[in-house]
Amino acid sequence: MGTIYLENIQLFSHHGCLEEEAIIGSDYRVDLWVDSSLEQPAKSDALENTVDYVYLNRVVEEEMAVPSKLLEHVGQRIIDRVIKESERVEKIKISIAKINPPIGGHVASVSVIMKQVRQE
Repeated sequence: MGTIYLENIQLFSHHGCLEEEAIIGSDYRVDLWVDSSLEQPAKSDALENTVDYVYLNRVVEEEMAVPSKLLEHVGQRIIDRVIKESERVEKIKISIAKINPPIGGHVASVSVIMKQVRQE
């Protein structure tokens, strides 16, 4: 077992409960970890034997582009899609951070961290 880690995916998206957040948008940071068996790709040196991180990044970008009120909702969509579309993923963890959230004080970011294990 091993982990593929996409660190600090930087995006601009339109999420939030406030109407202004959906209109103006905000900066976000996403970190994504997926656990998978990496023995076969380590031996074969073949992309089709692993979880393609280009694919993972594309899923994050596409789902983050769909406006939601809650980061939890976006995170679950990303998790569900990766689990459904990539049978090699055994476990997934995601952190989504809203940079400089509008919460009435100086806060660098607010994050949600979600995890899921593939159910057989």
